[in-house]
Amino acid sequence: MIHLFSLDNMYFVLDTNSGLVHVADEVVYDLLTDENFKCSHKVAEIEKKHGKKTTEEAVSEINYLIVNNMLYTEDVNPVNKIKPAVKAMCLNMTHDCNLRCEYCFASQGSYNGERAFLSYETGKKALEFLVKNSGTRRNLEVDFFGGEPLMNFETIKKLVEYGRPLEKEYNKHFRFTVTTNGVLLDDEKIDYINENMDNVVLSIDGRKSVNDRMRKTANEKGSYDVIVNNFKNFVSKRMDKDYFARGTFTAYNTDFSEDVKHMRELGFDKISVEPVVAKPEEKYALKEEHLDVLKSEYEKLARFYIDSYKDSDRRFQFFHFNIELDGGPCIYKRSIGCGAGTEYIAVTPTGDFYPCHQFVGQEEFIIGNVDDGITNDDVVNKFRNVSVNEKPVCKDCWAKYYCSGGCHANAYNFNKNFDTPYSVGCELEKKRIECSVYIKAKLS
Repeated sequence: MIHLFSLDNMYFVLDTNSGLVHVADEVVYDLLTDENFKCSHKVAEIEKKHGKKTTEEAVSEINYLIVNNMLYTEDVNPVNKIKPAVKAMCLNMTHDCNLRCEYCFASQGSYNGERAFLSYETGKKALEFLVKNSGTRRNLEVDFFGGEPLMNFETIKKLVEYGRPLEKEYNKHFRFTVTTNGVLLDDEKIDYINENMDNVVLSIDGRKSVNDRMRKTANEKGSYDVIVNNFKNFVSKRMDKDYFARGTFTAYNTDFSEDVKHMRELGFDKISVEPVVAKPEEKYALKEEHLDVLKSEYEKLARFYIDSYKDSDRRFQFFHFNIELDGGPCIYKRSIGCGAGTEYIAVTPTGDFYPCHQFVGQEEFIIGNVDDGITNDDVVNKFRNVSVNEKPVCKDCWAKYYCSGGCHANAYNFNKNFDTPYSVGCELEKKRIECSVYIKAKLS
């Protein structure tokens, strides 16, 4: 299986199964379209356009690539040779929040339940479960999440302190992350986070009008003026450590490339802006009718990204353009995706385990707890082998080994099964992949 696309007079051929990317000329592109090079009458048409000699050379080049397993390579059905082990954990430090974001998947922090904080004792048990069930994996990810986790900041500090001896005892290394809306981000917290957190996610949607429309405080006021200076102060002290300014775009700001530009102007050089996932009846939801303009925005953003590289002071990272073409995960990992429920779990303030933070509150997905460990193998097994090669929509898709079938939670919440991906997300992911390949070629 191959995929062809063009952007700004550049022509690309992606071989799905090998992962090879070919930057082609127009004659090769024309020949491969609908496999025209295999049809003599179609080749004759292309000869009229490009000339007989040029076309013959292109046909010879295509055949060479096929014979040498660089084009139309055979599909594989990878076998799982990975021993199950939990390597990442989302600790829901709070089921509470000091913002009331309209699109919040967690029901403004409560996850459709009572507002609560994760206790130190529950957090200790969660960390102990992680180190004891991580197999031979040494580097373990722990994300302090919410709601707004900084509302439970003292417990975060105690858990980090508790985790350091565990690292030595079990020969592990915790990579701590915190996700924050920035309202409580004062100098004390900034200094602590910069010293102890390997990564930080800063939630902001971009331009003031865009951010304040969706991200309001509990008293219905916009949050932009409260958080921007806190985030700028944080980034100025972060030095070369990882972070992302992370936003969400909706039907209200389909020109989201302008929000990325605004974040860059604020001084953020690591940016992620992602599409909202919402029920179609919501006014802010993204729908099929928005796809053309959203794809165009990704192209605009790709050009802006490339242009920024002309000046080292303007350069920035955009999360969804960080694509690995030279290596990356094994073919099995690329066929099953994120590892929800098997390599990654979320822990609630009550100590319940869920396959990921987006399933929290849907009690049918509880897979265990901090006292008893994993107890619901039926749910875990649903996640263990959800392969793209078994999903009807995915198995014949050129992007399957890039997206790994998309988000399990989005698939389930929209279609009530794991086999049918969220269609709007699929289309946008494919466009991001194309733009990422285009960027790699332009900057190489």
